[in-house]
Amino acid sequence: MSGAMLLPAAVDLSDGNGDWVVFVGTGGVVAAICTLVAVATRGASVRPTPRFGFLLVTSIWMASAFVGSLPLYFADTELSFTAAVFEAISGLTTTGATTISGLDALPRGLLLWRSLLNFLGGIGIIGMALLVLPSLRVGGMALFHLESSDRSGKLLPRVSQLASGIVAVYGVMTLVCAMLYFALGMSLFDAVNHAMSTLATGGFSTHDESLGFFESEAILIVATVFMIAGSLPFVLYIRFFLPRRFQRWRDPQVALFLALCVVLTLALAVTRVVINEVSVREALVSSAFNLVSVITTTGFVSEDFTLWSNAAIGIFFLAMFIGGCAGSTAGGIKVNRIIILYALVRANFARVIRPHSVQRLKYGHDDISIETLQSVTIFIFLFFLALLLGTAALSVCGLELLTAFSASLTAIGNVGPGFGQVVGPAGNFSTLSAPALWILSFLMLMGRLEIVTVLVILSPGFWRD
Repeated sequence: MSGAMLLPAAVDLSDGNGDWVVFVGTGGVVAAICTLVAVATRGASVRPTPRFGFLLVTSIWMASAFVGSLPLYFADTELSFTAAVFEAISGLTTTGATTISGLDALPRGLLLWRSLLNFLGGIGIIGMALLVLPSLRVGGMALFHLESSDRSGKLLPRVSQLASGIVAVYGVMTLVCAMLYFALGMSLFDAVNHAMSTLATGGFSTHDESLGFFESEAILIVATVFMIAGSLPFVLYIRFFLPRRFQRWRDPQVALFLALCVVLTLALAVTRVVINEVSVREALVSSAFNLVSVITTTGFVSEDFTLWSNAAIGIFFLAMFIGGCAGSTAGGIKVNRIIILYALVRANFARVIRPHSVQRLKYGHDDISIETLQSVTIFIFLFFLALLLGTAALSVCGLELLTAFSASLTAIGNVGPGFGQVVGPAGNFSTLSAPALWILSFLMLMGRLEIVTVLVILSPGFWRD
């Protein structure tokens, strides 16, 4: 992050904006502290336990959010420290909610820093989901070990090779997306910023009107494709270059996710044609873009979709819960958990009909372990418990019920826009009080780290030897 601060510093310096001093100064201090920590802990050995893993993941994300907020706070933005932390957490968790109004007039260095937070958060999420969480048995991620079976061996021999492959795929896809945006009429600066936000499913834009600013159907189509690409498991892209392993690998969540995108888009398009009386082409493009943006938890908008119809609001409300695939940059409940939960419900219905039958729970061709089933059930329970408690807490802060509920949902699901005039697609979070922003910041971080990772640290038993 310290090195990344040099990029917006260079942009501000070339623009003659004094904020370059903030980026260079902050980056220098952060680099010095990191160097001291590295020297002080050189040669130290730590036993890699699950407890240490939980503490490490949460600490790194909290520290990154604090570091990311410093340029936003010290730059000439008039943001309070609370708003700066909220903005940084929103960027790193790829939520895309913002407290900044007047993005079009914001210095280019700060706009680039916001997009970089999305970009860095996206690759951090993939690494966490594929490399860290499986070993911690968090939220059903144990299904997605990097070994397809005991016979086939590991996907790649070393973790370093896998990490390099993920970074390469992530970087190349971002570059291709930026080139397409540029070819379709975006400025180079806008193309790079929006490409980083698109692949990270982050949703930060350089304009208050988001992608609606460009008034281009072609740009919306490209964004839709790359938002979907960012919401698929990144292991899929690595396996694509390993043909025999790719043929063996069948993940039900990919097929279901794509089917949900198609079905909900068509349903939304029908409501637009029938109720709003728009052309079929416009209905399909706008419905696909905005629906995919919500279901992938990206948060881009082309217009205020809450004004379309009540039917459209119902479809978007459903999409906000779903999220993308495990091992991607998307947030939400995630499709793999929905499949496992459905398998559990179906098996229980079968037992009611035939009490003595033995029901095997399957995820694709693999058996679902009791441990995985328990972790998924716990996650779903904690997701809705956090949603209700967050809604109650925001209501105490003075928000009306719909705003409190949708803000809590969009934060814990890392979606971005909610419903209503305050946190809806046409608004932002700048009018919320400081306590409300801190509550939402905690919910965004908790949702991004799979809930259990954060809550287990708050339990007294975690700190007892």
